[in-house]
Amino acid sequence: MAKLLNKIKHIVVKRHVYGWSSSLRVLPNLVVIGVVRSGTTSLYHYLSQHPSIIKSAYDELGYFDSNYDLGLNWYKSLFPTIFEKKKVEEKNGKFITYDVTPFYIYNEKVPKRIQKIIPDSKLILILRNPVDRAYSNYFITKQNKKFEDIIIEEKEILKTINRKNKEEYYKFVHTSLLSRGFYAEQLEKWFKIFPRNQILIIKSEDFAIQTNKIMNEIFNFLGLENFNILDDSKKNKIVYEPMKKETRRELIEYFRPYNEKLYSMINRNFDWEK
Repeated sequence: MAKLLNKIKHIVVKRHVYGWSSSLRVLPNLVVIGVVRSGTTSLYHYLSQHPSIIKSAYDELGYFDSNYDLGLNWYKSLFPTIFEKKKVEEKNGKFITYDVTPFYIYNEKVPKRIQKIIPDSKLILILRNPVDRAYSNYFITKQNKKFEDIIIEEKEILKTINRKNKEEYYKFVHTSLLSRGFYAEQLEKWFKIFPRNQILIIKSEDFAIQTNKIMNEIFNFLGLENFNILDDSKKNKIVYEPMKKETRRELIEYFRPYNEKLYSMINRNFDWEK
């Protein structure tokens, strides 16, 4: 009963007319699955500048992980109507709408859930140097401890944590600075379920510098015509002090075996060890 009431609250009360019209709304055909602090918020804003793409109500919807119990009608309430889809298709030939939730990559339940509900969806993953990603995440979460102290603590936890206990390990990964950067480990479960041609992997550093070039690679991946976006300003950007050189050297070595496994898996070298 509690779950049912919660669904009603979110669909009828919080989503209002969008919830009531959920049966007339579409599901996404594109999902950006990760990763945090790699440019996913910027991508959310860039995508909808293409005339064939309409964005969801907001980014980080979290349906396939933390909001799965709210049900499919709640999820559909966050997307355009079938009438909007038809209008875009008639004008531009193709229609795309999308879900950007960078936490999806970490949760082992998400790939199967997406495959069940939207099996033909395209998936995009932005990967950032795990050293820089961890440091950026440290500042946005406003930790009370020093970055170096947290790294020491996490290394000790990772030596003893039971990775076979998926629930326990996922809870740790979801808040960890280090283990969020174990990209190969996270990708394995996606590659087991989805064909490689449904997944586009982007290097965050390239995305930041060559934004329009990468955006057209994305549009190409989606079967759309090239389009130069007008607003390529960086979203959710924060400024912080540089990492200590010795800390950076230490973390580069720490992540080296994880990165090498990733490079081998995707047949691409990101040169994060420089």
